[in-house]
Amino acid sequence: MRPFSEIYAMACARHGGEGVVQASLPMLRTRRELAESDNALWLATFARQVFCAGFSWKVVEKKWEGFEKAFWGFVPSRVAMMSPDEFEELTLDARIIRHRTKIMSVRDNASFVLDCSKEYGSFGQMVSAWPSERYVDLLILLKKLGSRLGGNTGAYALRREGVDGFILTRDVSRRLVAEGVVTKQPTSKRDLNATQEAFNIWAEESGWGLASLSRILAMSVD
Repeated sequence: MRPFSEIYAMACARHGGEGVVQASLPMLRTRRELAESDNALWLATFARQVFCAGFSWKVVEKKWEGFEKAFWGFVPSRVAMMSPDEFEELTLDARIIRHRTKIMSVRDNASFVLDCSKEYGSFGQMVSAWPSERYVDLLILLKKLGSRLGGNTGAYALRREGVDGFILTRDVSRRLVAEGVVTKQPTSKRDLNATQEAFNIWAEESGWGLASLSRILAMSVD
């Protein structure tokens, strides 16, 4: 595994210099801002990413106002109480994308957000307190206890709300393979832990956060 300074130099060489690379780095929220974020925001973000997965995001965005109305403003306590009749009505509701299992995932993720809030005060407080050196465990939590939040869906949702974390895209995974961190795109717990360890080393060396490291890794490949 080469020093991150070399990977950074590769990204700069491929994309026109440091200015271009640094201008492309993700905008993040502070831990305080995350702690103050509302549970409804998180449920809405999870729903948006779930419906975008494997579907045209433009269609989801065009219908988003309808989603907000159909799902009662994404207030978790209300969505979690969705009755069977209300669920059936949503599967026929033209304001949203009528995908039965994804609609059900919104209800299930409402319960997930509420369960996390019981332990941490709110979902945002949980995320804000999560140590970056164990970010992978947060992704595992989303996959295990959330609904349809595995793969990169949960990671994209966290990034959308400004959480400092990595996303294991194809290009990021290619760089990890090239550096000998893993042999294929990380999905197993073993490979995810190896990925976390590599990010921790690069973070300590460079001073960059996980999201910036992730972006630079992606920009370093051909």
